[in-house]
Amino acid sequence: MWKNYLLIALRNIRRNKLRTFVHVFGLSLGVGICLLIFQVVLHAFSFDRFHSDADRIYRVHTVSEWQPGERFESSGTSGPLGEVIDDELAFIETKGRLYTLSEVSAVVPDQNRYIGKSNLVAFADQGFMKIFERVWLAGNPETALSSPFQAVISESSMQKYFPGLEASEVLGKEMLWIDAADSIYTHIHGVVRDYDQLTDFIFKDFISFSTIAQLEKSDWYGLHSWTNLNSSSQLFVKIAKSEDQAQLDEGLQKVASKYLDIDDNSEKFSAKPLNTMHFSENFNGTEVSLDLLKGLIFIGVIIMLLACLNFVNLETALAIKRSKEVGIRKTLGSDRKQLMLQFLSETFLLVIAAACLSVFLADGYYQLFSSYLPETFQYISFSVYNGLFLLLISVLITCLSGIYPAVILSGYQPQRALKGEVQGGSQLGYGSFLRKNLTVIQFTASITFICLVLVLRSQLQYVSSQPLGFEKDAVMYVRLPFMGDPEVKAQLNDRIWQQSSVSAASLSNALISSNSLWTTDSYLQGDTTGQALYVHVMNVDSAFVEVHGLNILAGKRASNKIDEVLVNKNFLHQANLSSPEEALGMSLQISGEQRRIVGVLDNFNARNLREEILPMVFIYSPTYYNYLNVKLAPSQNLSHAKLSLEAIVKEVYPYESGEFLFIDEAIEGFYEADRRIQGILSFASGIAILISILGLYGLSSYTIAQRSKEVSIRKVLGAGVTSILMLISKQYIWLVLISTTLAIIPAYYFSNQWLKEFAYKIEMPYVVFGLVGLAVLGMALTVVFIHSLQVIRTNPAKVLKSE
Repeated sequence: MWKNYLLIALRNIRRNKLRTFVHVFGLSLGVGICLLIFQVVLHAFSFDRFHSDADRIYRVHTVSEWQPGERFESSGTSGPLGEVIDDELAFIETKGRLYTLSEVSAVVPDQNRYIGKSNLVAFADQGFMKIFERVWLAGNPETALSSPFQAVISESSMQKYFPGLEASEVLGKEMLWIDAADSIYTHIHGVVRDYDQLTDFIFKDFISFSTIAQLEKSDWYGLHSWTNLNSSSQLFVKIAKSEDQAQLDEGLQKVASKYLDIDDNSEKFSAKPLNTMHFSENFNGTEVSLDLLKGLIFIGVIIMLLACLNFVNLETALAIKRSKEVGIRKTLGSDRKQLMLQFLSETFLLVIAAACLSVFLADGYYQLFSSYLPETFQYISFSVYNGLFLLLISVLITCLSGIYPAVILSGYQPQRALKGEVQGGSQLGYGSFLRKNLTVIQFTASITFICLVLVLRSQLQYVSSQPLGFEKDAVMYVRLPFMGDPEVKAQLNDRIWQQSSVSAASLSNALISSNSLWTTDSYLQGDTTGQALYVHVMNVDSAFVEVHGLNILAGKRASNKIDEVLVNKNFLHQANLSSPEEALGMSLQISGEQRRIVGVLDNFNARNLREEILPMVFIYSPTYYNYLNVKLAPSQNLSHAKLSLEAIVKEVYPYESGEFLFIDEAIEGFYEADRRIQGILSFASGIAILISILGLYGLSSYTIAQRSKEVSIRKVLGAGVTSILMLISKQYIWLVLISTTLAIIPAYYFSNQWLKEFAYKIEMPYVVFGLVGLAVLGMALTVVFIHSLQVIRTNPAKVLKSE
């Protein structure tokens, strides 16, 4: 029986080549997207699943809430918490402390060999190595990292530091790590194998945590105070099997109440399961937004549903052509169940063909969007997971797409089907209503996607064209060593400024506009009263104003004196000062030091345009400069000037990259995630509108097939082509207009939710919604006109000869 079903299905597929192409192509578009999204989601949820007892491992976060609605969560914790947590909470089996470092220079002292800078070095204790087990190639895990100045390195680091040596041979070797705080001499007490599975624990080298105290650097690393929050200070715990997250959170709240001086529970500790770390704050900025993953899944489901609706539309539209086949089969003894199985087997073959094609389409999607995806992600064409996914989705699509057409086709009455009267049934009247609604759903989704893309595009164009309050053309910057010798940096700055290609140069602790933010409390002293102000601080030299073309409203630019500061215009508003001149000479206490306001700058956007401009204070503290900013002279060859300046930086700092970057490129990077979302939605819009047009083709096929005799009679009676086209197209105009009306609701909601993230934003472009509707209507009518003309141009005698 099944063999017979398959043979008949194959014959029908071969006979109706256009139908087969439309079905297979339409479904493969949706299945390909779902397959790629499935692999992306599977990849994201695969991080750090291999650790023993992963379900009992948690990372402790700190949650602060200054006022309702202003909540800040950090993956870091205060240092003292790591010292007392296992004493306070008896159900903690093991605690693991980690302090991450950045830009650490590695040196092999015995060879006097500089290895380079690394972001893969961290302080860790024995507990951390117990929680996150490793394969030890050499050393004793019970004693390694137990004392100050001990180190454990990975196998890949060993091959880099001591090429040609075995793991046992490097034990006891000396390593020097140079951090901003100090030079740390250590001896290697262990070598571990690198993780070969997906993990967010990227670190290769570990220095014993007790080294920090031995160096007397607890203050420097911010581990000395309960009130000091440092995201580099990480705390992991493994709890007993009998406990759960609720008990851990309750215990952490008791610890917070005991040790933190807080009011109304404004600050607390919170436990996060290990399997959520990839979706919050990890160690190399590759965390994935759960909301983004949910959005991708939603887009995949929508596209797949549109493809299924398209299948249903086209199958029911072509059902009239198979009515006599059904009548003959029923006359020969086939029952309704057998006919349904026959049609479902035909649908399943089409879906399987689409699934096979989708494997290659998904690879094409991956090539198109590879820059949007994590570096660790690789598309795999053939795997067990892919096979299972494609099988499950094929069965699901067969059920969603095939059952309704199978019910309709198998329900034809033989005597009516053989006479060609199937369209008169009440069941098909319902079917016509359903098909029109399915088409409305398809176009609603398509119009919604297109509207969202255009709103995103308009907003991104708006933020790109907004004046930021400073000059960004031909301005470059280079990163310098943090906490390097201030005199060396000043000499480098002077040397750069002397170059003919440079019009100005300046040192600062941050870029003119970046995601970096240093905020603190300040105290403005008036004639009789004082006022506390929360301000954004930038540490810059006197040339910073010239390099970036900042506008001075009153006073002068600072003259590289510690007791002089500049403020911005919003500082005046916050301090209730009526004019810039009024602020000049006022005393401002900041960072425990008394300073004097000597100038007022006009506002500029020191952050991205999602945020309002904060009250700002510009101080002078040369010890902490780590950026050199350069304004190039007019009419310079940018490439040549860049190379010559980089050569000078490399002379002074041979171990730094010395690469100059343009500030306008850094600013463009603020909105890279939004551009990626726009790209994904643009692609989804294209697929959705393509599938919708295919669905419209199915609906118009059905309608025109039903009305072919009517069209022929009208032609005989003298009706023109235009009047017939308008008659046929009228219902499609209404369908698209209804779709546009319905699409406005989700398009407005999602656009408005996204625009709320921006302090500077466009007005909702309602006109765009109407223009998109008109554009889609134009495409739809074009398809209908092309299809209708084939029928209109047919000789009426061929259509009416059976009457």
